[in-house]
Amino acid sequence: MQFRPCIDIHNGAVKQIVGSSLTDAGDQARENFVAKQDAAYFAKLYESRGLRGGHVILLNHKDSEYYEATRQQALLALSAYPAGLQVGGGITTENAAAFLTAGASHVVVTSFVFREGRIDFDRLRELESAVGREHLVLDVSCKSFEGRYFVCTDRWQKKTDFELTEENLTMLSAFCDEFLIHAVDVEGKSRGIEEQVARILGSWAAKRPDFHEKITYAGGVGSFEDLEKLRQLGGGHVNVTIGSSLDLFGGDMAFEEVLRICKEA
Repeated sequence: MQFRPCIDIHNGAVKQIVGSSLTDAGDQARENFVAKQDAAYFAKLYESRGLRGGHVILLNHKDSEYYEATRQQALLALSAYPAGLQVGGGITTENAAAFLTAGASHVVVTSFVFREGRIDFDRLRELESAVGREHLVLDVSCKSFEGRYFVCTDRWQKKTDFELTEENLTMLSAFCDEFLIHAVDVEGKSRGIEEQVARILGSWAAKRPDFHEKITYAGGVGSFEDLEKLRQLGGGHVNVTIGSSLDLFGGDMAFEEVLRICKEA
């Protein structure tokens, strides 16, 4: 299990928010932490610890008055740690290559390929052709609806008909190099992981050695007990992102201890 760091950027600042509170209207979100440092600071910190594959996420819509400030922060992070970070948030075939040129190792995509409530395979193929499968991460972040988990798009505000299942992960794996999954119902709340999501990911990963440590779970990790539970459910093959609970972002979980545990897992 690898620790995959994050740099979430909203309204031009590095933040930790409650994911389900994010809205485009008024660029609102319930904030857990707002950093005084810029995105480059965190990128350099992650590079100093040898952490690769973290994600920089732009949380503003492209039409937001804050989008350009958010984009500039993302570019600062990518230039500070070339090829060490992934970038997501509003990625399309029009801007994906530019982010790779700016230093991203991968682009992270949801809304461009999941639109109008369903997956658009034409767009998915166009994106794979534009950047290459080896540079594509599919974000299948999901919410629970009557005990089943469905991908949500547009900063997690819109439900699709695409369910998180092992069969669907297998189908999507032909197009991408990695998966990123936020359990949206618990993201930013530090009250425990979404165990069923972790079980699905762990069960699938166990059958797919080519995706070992190429799946990253985010959402709800609030203690070292949660971290151990994710390790068990993921069979050690599922990576973890921790945001609001990390002491870097005002939480109680020591960054260095998290790194030690993940390294030993």
